Amino acid sequence: MTALTSLLKKDLPFILNEEALSQFQILTEAFTTAPILSHFNTSLPTIVETNASDYALGALLSQVNDSGKHPISFDSFQLLPDELNYEIHDKELLGIVWALKYWRAFLLSLSNPFEVLTDHSSLQYFMSSKALTFL
Repeated sequence: MTALTSLLKKDLPFILNEEALSQFQILTEAFTTAPILSHFNTSLPTIVETNASDYALGALLSQVNDSGKHPISFDSFQLLPDELNYEIHDKELLGIVWALKYWRAFLLSLSNPFEVLTDHSSLQYFMSSKALTFL
């Protein structure tokens, strides 16, 4: 999506090239087709998935019911200039902390523990903690 985000830069001409148009079509398709967001249910198993790239963080809050896993909410943001210098494991951990803070109200209302998924193996020790106090 860098072709689209580069169109937002100040003092640069707005040139909608083929790559940006293609990315826009992908986003349009994603926003108008399933899976549609579901309502949050405090009694269902809940999953927080996070991922970090060189320049952004993304997270998905989903729940599992009889028909499978359904998205509840998702969000992303571009890293700040200082955050771009973080090591990848720090970016991944920042993504987890950010997502837990972002969905704090949902997660605190759950009647059961929730699951956090990340693709970075060095964060396994953090994930095994029984209680997190910074939330």
